[in-house]
Parts: sequence; C-alpha cells; structure tokens
Amino acid sequence: MKVTAQLYGQFLVSSQVNYTGTYLAEHLEGLSHDNVRYFLKTQRFTPRQLWQQVRPQVVLSQRGYVLFDDTVLDKHHRRRIELVRRPYSGNAHGVIAGIGVVNCVYVNPETDQFWLIDYRLFAPDTDGKTKLDHVADMLGQLAPRGIAYRTVLMDSWYATTALFKWLLAAGKTFYCPLKSNRLVDDSGGRQPYQPVACLSWSAAEVEGGKTLKVKGMPKDCKWKLFRVLVSTHRTDYLLTNEVEPLDTAAAEQESSVRWTIEQFHRERKQLTGVQACQCRLARSQRNHIALAVRAWTRLKQAAYQTKQTVYQLKQGFLDNYMRHELRQPILAFA
Repeated sequence: MKVTAQLYGQFLVSSQVNYTGTYLAEHLEGLSHDNVRYFLKTQRFTPRQLWQQVRPQVVLSQRGYVLFDDTVLDKHHRRRIELVRRPYSGNAHGVIAGIGVVNCVYVNPETDQFWLIDYRLFAPDTDGKTKLDHVADMLGQLAPRGIAYRTVLMDSWYATTALFKWLLAAGKTFYCPLKSNRLVDDSGGRQPYQPVACLSWSAAEVEGGKTLKVKGMPKDCKWKLFRVLVSTHRTDYLLTNEVEPLDTAAAEQESSVRWTIEQFHRERKQLTGVQACQCRLARSQRNHIALAVRAWTRLKQAAYQTKQTVYQLKQGFLDNYMRHELRQPILAFA
C-alpha cells in the first residue's frame, strides 16, 4: 500500500494520542512502517503549500495584524535527529534539544479569527539563516501575496533596528517589547543614551507613556515607550510607532493580540503530533512538520465552520465510539 499526503495528513487529523508511523501502519492492512518512513524521506513539502491551502480561508482586513514568534518542537529524547539543536525554550524555561520553528500568523480583529500563513524551520547549519532572516523573508512575501495588514506584533528578540526601518519604509505600525538593556534617549539629545531600565518615569508618563529615540534610528524618529508593571518583581517595556495618542492601558490591549500566536503553538503541539516524528533525516522531519501544520489548518477551518474550539472538534471524533461502547461494549465491566 502506498502512503500519500492525503493519507498521512488524515492520520494526523484523526489520531487522538499516538502519531507515529508505526501506529499508522498498525491500522491499515498492507501498510508497513517502512512504507511510512519511505514516504517521509522521499517527498518534499514546503511552506508554500501551506499558503496554497490556507489562502481561500483567510479573511483579510485593513486593520489586520501580522504576528511573528518562534517555538521549539521538543526532541529531548531524540538527539540524533539531524535538525535538532539546543535552543532556549520559553515553555520549558531553559535550553532543550529541539527543532526551532519561526511562525507568521495573521489575525483579523473584526472576525476574531487567525490563520498560520507562513513558517520557517530554524536550521542555520543548513541554510545559514538567522531567525531574523526568516522573518524578513516572510515579511517580503506578504505584499506579493496580497495580504492586507496594518500592525506587526513581535517578541523583543525581533526588535532590531533593521526590522524597524523595514516597517517604517512599508508604512506599518508595530508594537513590541524592549529588553531592559536597550539604549534609548528621552532627553532630546541633551543626555547620552541609557538602558531602558534606567529611565525615570513621572506619574503622567507611567499613565501615558514617554516619547523617546531608540539608538540606531534616524534623528527625527521618535516613538512611544510604555512601562507595564506585570508584577511586583517584573516590569515590561512596550515600544510602538503608533501615531495616535495612546495611554498605557490602550497600548497593552493592542499588544495583547500577540498572545494569539501562543494559542496557535499550543493547539498545534497538542492536536497534530507535530513533535512526535522519530525519523532522523532532516527531510523526514520537514515533511512531517509541514503536514502537521496543514492538519492544524484543516482542524481550524472546520472549527470556525462549526463554531467550536479545535479541542471540542477533535474530541468529538470519539462521540460515536463512546455511544457504541455504552450500548455494546467490546469489554463489559462485569
């Protein structure tokens, strides 16, 4: 029996817990684990195919958001896999063995829906690209694909001078946190640059933000920085080039859309087995990840259509099984 993208993708959509090639082979007559392994190492699935699938589903908005963030697919038990590195994982709060993925998510604030529209695997040993290079590549794809958006939201990792200049040239608004050691000037050039954490804040500035210049940007480029008290032990700093008058609460609300991408990370990892592939070849891993991403896209599409969460949708696959077992159990309780 031959494994196809349709078959493998259907397996990732339908399976509830086990996403291995062995488990797939056990449930189809005439299919072996070797068939699955051969399929994964000989095919070539790419992020472009994700866009081809999701393009008819995306509802664009002139007020749309584009979100960038990276995640680590945990492979700490499988260190001999070719793409595995040891990056920092925010989820694990430490360095783990895993495969890094940089994601681009589109959010429509009018429909309250979001879609993954692009992604890149972080493999600098193979392609020599940094995470920032991948973000630049994906940003460059937005205009040719006709994707309308107003605001870019990203993590402090991507808050670089080069990316800021690109967004300014494109006429886009951005919100992103700044690291506490980022050098800025709020004195109008009268004082030297100082780290963000060393700034003094008046009561009015705490409420309404302060205008300043970020080192490396043009002299007349002044933006707004907001101080956000997360807890008694943590203070975040939020930067934006938004021209409208904003207060700290409004800036926080605007930036909070960024957490949508964390929802995507969680759903993809929990519902598609994206971390489950045990194959060692880089090509096999790339293909499994590509099909897992497309499986999530299909689940999300169906969830929007049926007005459910993706968790309700997938757990619902077991409803008929449960009804049958309660009426005619395979193994009776007594």
